[in-house]
Amino acid sequence: MAKESSHAAHAAGVHRVVVIVDENSNPFELGCATEIFGLRRPEIGRDLYDFALCSAEPRTLMRDGFFTLTGVAGLEAAEAADTLIVPNRPDIEVPRRSAVLDAVRRAHARGARLVGFCSGAFTLAEAGVLDGRRATAHWQWADAFRARFPSVQLEEDVLFVDDGDILTAAGSAAALDLGLHVVRRDHGAEVANSVSRRLVFAAHRDGGQRQFVERPMPDLPDESLAPVLAWAQERLDSPLTVSALATRAAVSPATLHRRFRAQLGTTPLAWLTGERLALACRLIERGESRFEVVARRSGLGTAVNLRTLMRRWTGITPSAYRRRFGPEAS
Repeated sequence: MAKESSHAAHAAGVHRVVVIVDENSNPFELGCATEIFGLRRPEIGRDLYDFALCSAEPRTLMRDGFFTLTGVAGLEAAEAADTLIVPNRPDIEVPRRSAVLDAVRRAHARGARLVGFCSGAFTLAEAGVLDGRRATAHWQWADAFRARFPSVQLEEDVLFVDDGDILTAAGSAAALDLGLHVVRRDHGAEVANSVSRRLVFAAHRDGGQRQFVERPMPDLPDESLAPVLAWAQERLDSPLTVSALATRAAVSPATLHRRFRAQLGTTPLAWLTGERLALACRLIERGESRFEVVARRSGLGTAVNLRTLMRRWTGITPSAYRRRFGPEAS
């Protein structure tokens, strides 16, 4: 976002996201944050976030000396962040700058939301804000993290962890998953889907999915799940079962389960439930106020089941979701 529009957005009360860039930071995660939170969204018709980068030094050498970042705000910009994204660096054994850790502590103390992408969990843990909290980090650093920060509840085999005011993503691509999760939490499923379409990225991968996908590209074209996924997405209001999906894919339920695990990192039932919940959220955002109808059209069955699953998935009830993201909210 250009400086002029960013200042205008901040003055108008738009949620401010600030990224701290430190020496040896990873460019990819910086790009993810910029792409999700920093770009204008003319197709949505409003600014979602006010966005800024900041650094402790006027010149910051990025990872492996790929390039030097200049022209960003000083570390004082972190003091105005509603959401602060902390530095992530591959040199996990090198202590972070004390000024950066102090900025993270102050942000946490005043109630800002903290986000760590990949090795950003090390920054948060070193600042002491993760003690007794849930978090994740890249699987290859799990042992090192656990040895250094035994008081943190590390969940090593998930894409991301949302622990309320502190969120962590496991690896580089998971930064996109967590970023879209934050957009969904702030602005609803419809807006998050719009952002994901711009990214040409999956609209929703649940944080509980596995980090390591055994075979991200299928060896044989006929093993791709894309046809059965598309078929199921058009029939979410039908009583679909794992057996029905397996029949459509012309494989056994056990084989289908293995392919879901290998290609998507989740189970058929978890994927189906996630798709139905996403549809339920969109229906509520578009103005459907009868929760029995939402439950039926999304394939969740009853309003009671809708309420239970939405609380588990979004942290709020359907009624609260409607107040926050329904037509009257805008």
